[in-house]
Order: sequence, then structure tokens, then C-alpha cells
Amino acid sequence: MPEYNAVMIRIITVIAAVILDWIFGDPYSFPHPIRYIGSLISVLDKKIRLSCDGNAKKERKGGVLLVISVIVITEAVVICCLWISYRINIVLYICLEALWCYQLIAAGSLKKESGKVYTALKNNDTEGARSAVSMIVGRDTERLDEAGITKAAVETVAENTSDGVTAPLIYIMLFGAAGGFFYKAVNTMDSMVGYKNDVYRYFGTAAAKLDDVLNFIPSRFTALLMILAAYIVGLDGKNAFKIWKRDRLKHASPNSAQTEAVCAGALRVKLAGDAWYFGVRHEKPFIGDDLRKIEPYDICRSWRLMFGSEILLVIIFIAIGVMFI
Repeated sequence: MPEYNAVMIRIITVIAAVILDWIFGDPYSFPHPIRYIGSLISVLDKKIRLSCDGNAKKERKGGVLLVISVIVITEAVVICCLWISYRINIVLYICLEALWCYQLIAAGSLKKESGKVYTALKNNDTEGARSAVSMIVGRDTERLDEAGITKAAVETVAENTSDGVTAPLIYIMLFGAAGGFFYKAVNTMDSMVGYKNDVYRYFGTAAAKLDDVLNFIPSRFTALLMILAAYIVGLDGKNAFKIWKRDRLKHASPNSAQTEAVCAGALRVKLAGDAWYFGVRHEKPFIGDDLRKIEPYDICRSWRLMFGSEILLVIIFIAIGVMFI
């Protein structure tokens, strides 16, 4: 087999993946590998947790087994398919890598789904907006008014600017599609079993902790990208930096408030605060200052931060990559 420049291939696949995401988002009818990973997690979750008999120690070990099993199976399939495609034809390999990388980032789908919330709010359809936002948040939405719905949508875009866009891109840039799948497998496990409730308090610990580790650097780097993007896209970069320094740790997760704090500062609004989950009220600190009332168009402003950060990350990657070609 001839030798190809790995850095150039990586740059091509990253650019192609980002453009594909902007154009197509996440088509509902197209097979998505994350859904298959979710099905694998669901099957293994039931089988492994059932064998733990409710024992806390066994559940912690079972959670570790789940993490290892999902990662090993996912990576084995991905690496094997990529290796076979590379052996067949370099163009096939690049196409497969680009397709998978595109499916691992979610800027397009975040804009589309939060856009449904914005459209409903703009049309004064509070029930429609409540229904739309329930599709993208984990909290209860029945009690949310227009401001609460808007805030929930903005917070989702802000948090997922890292989790759904820049963090998977960073792992793709470093390790290709295999790195992206490693990250998304852990991230998906955390979203499915990483709850501190009676069912997953012990079983989901390993997935939640590993997700925290994988997001530690990307969330902070993304926050810095968002601050820079705020200046570029016409938002309040100075206040974004101020609120980030002050409120970036105001969350149970060590990572989630990083990007929320920047977004709150850039938009000059107050985010977070108490929320309801499964009928139970959870007390949470506020993030940001109430310099103005939040409005539906803030959802669109959060998109500017998200896409601005993504573009900055790609530019940085290309600039560094060119030096190694």
C-alpha cells in the first residue's frame, strides 16, 4: 500500500465532517451509529445490572464492566471497518472516516432542534415550545413559562457546544474517527446511566467519572473559544470572561458550567437555577447576572457562539496541521 499523509487526510475529513453537519444535521431516516451504541448500552445495562442483585459493590464493578465492554466493542468495530476500507481504497477510507466524523458532531442538529423551540416561541405557541424543548433537555418542562423554556434551550446549546461539538471534534482531530467514537461512547453511557438516582447511583459511577475526565480539558478550552467567539460575533466578550471566571464551577459537574457561564456572560442574562427532574425539585445556583431579561432570540445568539467556537477550533487545527504536512 502507498503511504499517504495522515495529517492531510485528517484535515480533509474534519473539514468534510463539519460541512456535512452544517448542511444535513442529523437526518432522522439515516442510520446513526450512536443509536446502535445506545442500543448496545441498553442491552448490556439490563444484563449486567440484573446480575448485581442490587448490591452496591457489585453494581460499581458492573458499571466498570459496562464501560469496558461498550468501549471495546465500539472501538473494535470502528477500527476494523476503517482498516478494511483503507486496505481496499484510500478514497473509500476517507469517505467512511468523514461520514462517521460528521455523525459524531451535533452543531447542525442542535440548531435544528433548538430552532423548533425558537419558532414556537416566536409564534406565541407556548405548548409547542414546551414540547419542543422537552426533546432536548432532561428536566421536567411542564412548569416552564416562556422565559424558562428559552433559558432551557439556551443552556442546552451552551453545554452541548462542548459535549456535542468541540469535544468530539477535539478527539477526532487527535485520534480520528476512533477517538471520536471513544468519546461519544462514554458520553452516551453517561447520558443513559450516569444518574444519581436509586437505579444508577452506583452502577453509573464509572461512566459518569470517565465522562468527567474526558471533558475536563475540552470544556475549558471550549469556554476560551467561546469567549473569543463572543467578541467576533458581536456579543459581550468582556462580560463572558468575567462571568466565566466567577461562575465556571457553579455546577455539580466539574465541566458543565464552563460553557454555560460564558454563554450567560456573553448574552448578559442569568441562567441555571433550580430545576425539576422526575417530579423532584433540585436546588442549583444561578449562573450569570440579570443585566437584562432573557428573550427567545437569545436562542439564536447562542448559535452564533456555538458556530463561532467550532469555526475557531477548525481554524486552529488546520493552522497547526499545516505545519506538519
